[in-house]
Amino acid sequence: MQGLASLGFALVGCGRIARRHADLLAGGKISGAHLVAVCDTDITRAQAFGERYGVPHFASAEEMLERSGPAIDVLSILTPSGSHAALTIALAPHGKHIVVEKPMALTLSDADAMIRACDVAGVKLFVVKQNRFNRPVVKLREAFEAGRFGKLVMGSVRVRWRRDQGYYDQDGWRGTWAEDGGVFANQASHHVDLLEWFLGEPETVYAQARTALVDIETEDTGVAVVRFASGALGVIEATTAARPDNLEGSLSILGEKGTVEIAGFAVNEIRTWRFTDPLPEDETVMEEARSNPPDVYGFGHAHYLRDVVDCIHHGGKALVDGLEGRKSLELISAIYESIFSGQEVRMRFRPKHSLLGLR
Repeated sequence: MQGLASLGFALVGCGRIARRHADLLAGGKISGAHLVAVCDTDITRAQAFGERYGVPHFASAEEMLERSGPAIDVLSILTPSGSHAALTIALAPHGKHIVVEKPMALTLSDADAMIRACDVAGVKLFVVKQNRFNRPVVKLREAFEAGRFGKLVMGSVRVRWRRDQGYYDQDGWRGTWAEDGGVFANQASHHVDLLEWFLGEPETVYAQARTALVDIETEDTGVAVVRFASGALGVIEATTAARPDNLEGSLSILGEKGTVEIAGFAVNEIRTWRFTDPLPEDETVMEEARSNPPDVYGFGHAHYLRDVVDCIHHGGKALVDGLEGRKSLELISAIYESIFSGQEVRMRFRPKHSLLGLR
């Protein structure tokens, strides 16, 4: 980024995921970017963040823009999922680029409104899908784009994480239909994105879910079967009822010419790498792509934010913009429609039964 001005990032929301963003931006780990301000409707939380990272804190995004606006180039919306759309639509006219955590919204109509608002304002919309930047996933993508799998047969993702009652009780929005959704919309949304990124356009989905171990409105456990336009089948297994600890966040892709499994608890370790036409680099890829993140967020946020900075400075297309982020939301929405209707759902549907995002 030599010769280009460092971009000022401001955080809207100072909850659990905001710590990850702030550590990177304030810690000098993202070349060409720095943290300039934070805000949260809980002013004590905002104050604690501001003092921790040495930046001004505010009780609202509007106050933050009024007081620190000239220093802000990018607004990172890190609030509960149900507020992403309203904040994006309200803040886009201020002319700041917007980064929004997953899922970008809880309804497709809200996602479409977000995309329109950013287009009208002439600002870029970035949806956080940091697992696409994990080293094992990057290696898998290289093999995929080189055509090493041939005809795709099947793919699967498994999210087996632990979220106990204490986790859901920390904030009133967690595990609610209006603000959060369940394991499919929240914890597994990154993995749904990965499955769709590799297997392509989904055609139908059938899903079932239950609330197994905690007292929340939404599901903590579910399974879904997806048929893709390519003919490949996909299986999504997701739960926050793993006990006593997080077990895995994994991705498997099977084709006529090869199989790759990425395991670990954050899609961080290649477990299987086999192709009918082996290459010399196959001998070392499993060890070279191994990573051991300290938590389920993995290492991808740093690479993701660097991609944001690069796109803003050089005008390129983001790996996950608003339209790309919408794709996995459409599949997640179809999963919920299937859960509530008890029927297989064809894509390009209009929700009639799902409670996700309803107030």
